Amino acid sequence: MSSRLFVLERYDRVPGESADEPVGALTTGTTRLRGAVRIPADDVVLALVEGPDAETVAEVAAAAGWRVDRLGVAEWIVAPEETAAPGDPS
Repeated sequence: MSSRLFVLERYDRVPGESADEPVGALTTGTTRLRGAVRIPADDVVLALVEGPDAETVAEVAAAAGWRVDRLGVAEWIVAPEETAAPGDPS
């Protein structure tokens, strides 16, 4: 499977909505969650997801119940594997 990196942005959480809960469901047989970060000052969550195309990533997010306010193509500057400490199994 050829995959590209996408960033999913979710803004302005509504009362009672947990942006953290369904984010793990962004990994499926066709997509892979590579990381997610919350920026509390802006009340935004960014999720980095690999997938074949934007439509598939959007469909997986919708099925996971993860509201997407913006979805775009992203590019790695430094991949997580490149930042691991020597001997770190993660």
